[in-house]
Amino acid sequence: MTPRFERYVAIGDSTTEGMDDPDGQGGYRGWSNRLAERLARQQGSILYANLGVRGRTTRRILYEQLRPALEMKPDLATVVGGTNDLMRRHFDAHSVAADLETTQTALIGAGATVITFTLPDLTPVLPLARLLRGRVRELAMAIRGACGRSGAILCDLAAFEVSSDPRLWSNDRLHANSAGHARIADALAWHLGLPDSSRSWSAPLAERYAPTLFDRIRSEAAWERRYLLRWLWRHAHGRSSGDGRVAKLPSLTPISQRPSSI
Repeated sequence: MTPRFERYVAIGDSTTEGMDDPDGQGGYRGWSNRLAERLARQQGSILYANLGVRGRTTRRILYEQLRPALEMKPDLATVVGGTNDLMRRHFDAHSVAADLETTQTALIGAGATVITFTLPDLTPVLPLARLLRGRVRELAMAIRGACGRSGAILCDLAAFEVSSDPRLWSNDRLHANSAGHARIADALAWHLGLPDSSRSWSAPLAERYAPTLFDRIRSEAAWERRYLLRWLWRHAHGRSSGDGRVAKLPSLTPISQRPSSI
């Protein structure tokens, strides 16, 4: 039987917010918007809210976003977090797993279908990620464990090599680009059993010309100037990219059969 969802609430961090998938209006679209729009096309309409805010840890997602999400009585919820936790000086995978499990369990207990996904190895995208490879694996295990205990649906992107293809990631190398967000939305649709969904999202991209050593060095230098130094400056001053920001869609909003990007 084809599932039907009336109220979809997305909670999480910058990934849920939609960075870096521009909507053409100065904001971000993202996989959650894409999933909501797909549901609207298939069903005719859906109510959708996006509480994701960049920079949020799993603890802040739990404390700041769970209650508002529960008040909307969703029958579908996505819970995605953990990236900001592993970027901090001290990373506690057990604490992250507990936060995610608590959030998932509460939503499932309130009648929602909950789905999430793991973060892939970013070493092919970001060479510096080698320093965090162990944490990324711990985070993936934490997410898998939380889902196993709570009953949330797991889309294990980390298990598919294509998810680490640099062509699916934005210039900042921490967020998916538009093609990457489209793949994530397709993967979630398949795991939810939506009509016309397939496993095409897991297929590798076509072979491409390998960049030269000079191209790689130039790319690394540009990334360090534009993104790494800015990130280091913020964290040295105790600041976050999410300071002062609020959810882009804090209340349930109807999306029609032919939705415009939010």
